[in-house]
Amino acid sequence: MQVILLERIARLGQMGDTVKVKDGFARNFLLPQGKALRANESNKKKFEGQRAQLEARNLERKSEAQAVADTLDGKNFIVVRSAGETGQLYGSVSTRDIAELLVSEGFNVSRNQVQLNNPIKMIGLSNVAIALHPEVEVTISLNIARSADEAERQARGETLTTAEAIYGDDINENARPDNFFDPNAEEDEGDSESDNEEA
Repeated sequence: MQVILLERIARLGQMGDTVKVKDGFARNFLLPQGKALRANESNKKKFEGQRAQLEARNLERKSEAQAVADTLDGKNFIVVRSAGETGQLYGSVSTRDIAELLVSEGFNVSRNQVQLNNPIKMIGLSNVAIALHPEVEVTISLNIARSADEAERQARGETLTTAEAIYGDDINENARPDNFFDPNAEEDEGDSESDNEEA
């Protein structure tokens, strides 16, 4: 389907471009969200008549987004989540979680502006892109940890995905995995069976 773009869309084109897109993409996303018009003569005339207004509105939105971007770009946020000893989260950090975090910090960001390909499922430091406007994108840093104390340690560069990192050097010697089994146990059982047969 041929459409006329009403705003810049990444990997597609600039405002006013006539581009060919898949029918489903046009019907389900571009047309309902007001990002494009079907490319026919009446819509081309309509677009040309409204072009100045659309460009003015786009410029206004871009300047608002740039003001937010100047304060948001490069900021660090701490996300406290429950996780196992290996650093695997019980759940994940999704676009909704990140948007809610930014809103609670006073930034007007919706979840569809958070550019996250896959939910975050491990503790650690992650960079996340936020598209405030089709032409304005910023990057924030998320410090995902089990507690604020761990977040500080992670920010200093420590790795917290091992038992020693969590509990420190005072981890109980008997709790180490190699103390849970005896490598000679099978041999001992075999010896005791042969002893019973002799008796």
